[in-house]
Amino acid sequence: MCDTFVALPPKTQNGGIIFGKNSDREPNEVQALEYHPRRQYEPGAVLQCTYLAIPQVKETHAVWLGRPYWMWGAEFGVNEHGLAIGNEAVWTRMPIRKNGGLTGMDLLRLALERATTARQGLEVITGLLADHGQGGICGLYDRSMAYHNSYILADTQEAWVLETADHLWVAKQVKSSYAISNGLTIGAEYDLIHPDAIAHARREGFLKKGKDFDFADCYADWLYTTFSAQRQRRFQSDCFLRDHSSMNLPQAMELLRSHPTEPYQPDRPLLGNSICAHAGNFVTRNATQTTGSMACELRPGASQYWFTATSSPCLSVFKPVTFPPPALDLGPAVSTYHPDSFWWRHERLYREVLKDFANRKAVFEPERIAFQSECLQKAASADGGELSALSVASFERHCQLIAEWTGAVGQQPVAGKASLIFRHYWGKMDRRAGVLMLKENP
Repeated sequence: MCDTFVALPPKTQNGGIIFGKNSDREPNEVQALEYHPRRQYEPGAVLQCTYLAIPQVKETHAVWLGRPYWMWGAEFGVNEHGLAIGNEAVWTRMPIRKNGGLTGMDLLRLALERATTARQGLEVITGLLADHGQGGICGLYDRSMAYHNSYILADTQEAWVLETADHLWVAKQVKSSYAISNGLTIGAEYDLIHPDAIAHARREGFLKKGKDFDFADCYADWLYTTFSAQRQRRFQSDCFLRDHSSMNLPQAMELLRSHPTEPYQPDRPLLGNSICAHAGNFVTRNATQTTGSMACELRPGASQYWFTATSSPCLSVFKPVTFPPPALDLGPAVSTYHPDSFWWRHERLYREVLKDFANRKAVFEPERIAFQSECLQKAASADGGELSALSVASFERHCQLIAEWTGAVGQQPVAGKASLIFRHYWGKMDRRAGVLMLKENP
């Protein structure tokens, strides 16, 4: 599950576009933050995506990506032209292609590499849907996980929502603000649509005689859409965007860190109803762990791009990256714990906090808040070279703090145990990742 949002002027503080996304996937699925430079290719070059090989284009743009380590595609990202994209899994009444096809994450990365604006990105995705279709298993351990996709695409001037049902699609230009979760949201009002979307709905009986066409009503799958708890999460985002009439980067990060109630108890909810998502059982909250987060302010000549490069943004710090890229070494993106992996170092801290979430989070929360504020304040007045240096320093300092916080949290007694189901679930995740071997050496 995931959540993506965007806010446009005049609902933003500095006249730019604010964009954010949490990527929610299975625990232990490292989400690598990586930079890919601009590249040129010879005629006839072939690109191998996650499952499907397609023709490569002559030139691709430089991109920062949040990529599940085993996929070619990405959950979110931004390119050198200031185009940012986030995707959502959606379940529809159209057949799901489990073998072959381009995953939603492939389509997202392809749009970032091939487009310079949000509208061009939309055209890249819809063109690829027509040529190759979407599909393929998208779960790391859950090899039945397959779905269709929706997107928010934003650049320095405008933003679009694109929602798909197999090869069919509909799109709407954002006028003020918009949030998507794991369900179709575009109904009777839209700006662009696949030429066969309405006729197909009639042929299949999705659009009843005498009824007006509504893309979401016709194509959404009720069961999966309901049990994804997407309505609750989208409502939280909508309320936040409505209540904050002058959105900025700190507020975008606040929204991505938010839970439905505080103090939050991650072992309690049955469904994945939190924007900052925490997995908790094998049935309704398995692919619901926020494994990476991104917040951007998109302004001509002054855009900023911030990533956690970790899971659980409520325990983490957003750090800036730049074009050209700073010299970052985040270690290997691998499926089991590795001491040189930035993502896994933070994950070790996260697993310790889960033993007594509220009390252990409080051990380092003031220092985490102060460090995040310091990063944002320094970035606000930094030029390009200073921002690149700040990026390196922020990652290095966060890595040091993670080690200190892990040690401090490990000394904190467990005041109250989480539920048995929750502890069993995370015990299995820890054993699968090799985390238990590190208990005496945090």
